[in-house]
Formats: sequence, C-alpha cells, structure tokens
Amino acid sequence: MDFNWRKWNRIFHRDLGYLFFGMTVIYAISGIALNHQKDWNPNYVVSYEQIKWDSPLPQQDIQLESVLGLLEKYGEKDNYKKYYFPDSERLKIFIKSGSVEINLNTGEGFIEKLKRRPLLFEMNFLHYNPGKLWMYFSDIFAIGLIIVSVTGLLILKGKHGITRRGGWLTTIGILLPIIFLLAYL
Repeated sequence: MDFNWRKWNRIFHRDLGYLFFGMTVIYAISGIALNHQKDWNPNYVVSYEQIKWDSPLPQQDIQLESVLGLLEKYGEKDNYKKYYFPDSERLKIFIKSGSVEINLNTGEGFIEKLKRRPLLFEMNFLHYNPGKLWMYFSDIFAIGLIIVSVTGLLILKGKHGITRRGGWLTTIGILLPIIFLLAYL
C-alpha cells in the first residue's frame, strides 16, 4: 500500500487547525488590542470623576481621619488603601481599583477608577505569558502554527498550488515583513 502523503498533510492541517482555533483567536484579538496601547488601555476602562476638598489644607494638617472623611463623602471610604504626598502641592490616595489625587492649594482633584475589560483583560493576560506551564503550551501552539502553515502550503496542487499562484502569494507574504523591517531599522 502506498503512503498517501497528501492525505496525511490534509489531516494534520485540518486537525491542528481545529485544535488551535481558540488560541489563534485569543492571540489575534489580544494582539490587535496590544498593538494600539498608545490609543487606549486594552486591559482597563479608565473613568475620572472631578471632586473638591471642602477647603485648601496645608500638607502638615492632613491626617488619616481627614483623608477618610474625604473618601466617605464620595463613597470610597471602604476602598481606602494608603496615601502619600508626591510633592508639597498634591495628595495622592490609593483606593481599590484606582486612586484619588487632590491639589492641596485649590482643593480640586479627581477620582480615577479602573475596571477590567471583560474577556479582553483575560486574553491580554494570556498573551503576556503568565507562567511556566502557559509558556510550554504557547511553545506547542507556535510549533502547531508552523506545521499548519507548512501543511497549508502543500494542500493545493495545480494553478492555485505552491508552484504557481500560491508561490507568488507566499513570496509576497515573506517579503512584506522584510520590507517593514528594513523600513523600521
């Protein structure tokens, strides 16, 4: 019986494609999100609320009780973590999922709150490679993608295969990253 390499090539391509579908989508979506970090925060929704301290206070007069009083006014007392003074004119208070910043001279400030983006936070977490087991799984995934790519080149024959149209498209696909690399270096 002859070994039908085309049949096995299609089987490997198909089954690895099915197996790594979820990972491919996770890496693709999180990759797009992470590519645009300068435009938005891909992990968190950041919101700001303007606030006002009752009256300007000198730094030396601020104690934990006054900080907690301010937080209570805005419903954040139970979220208090700690506070410090980045400089003589500002008070920074850390709360769960955010922070509060007050200008001590004007009494004006804001509450910054962070909320995880559903699903996207988790996808980005995996994209950043959170641990050793995930690293091994990601390596297996990368090897699987290489196999899917190579087997994909060999699926079709004839005018759409690697020796004609497929060969031209493959060449373009190899040249594009090289062109960008040369442009950026």
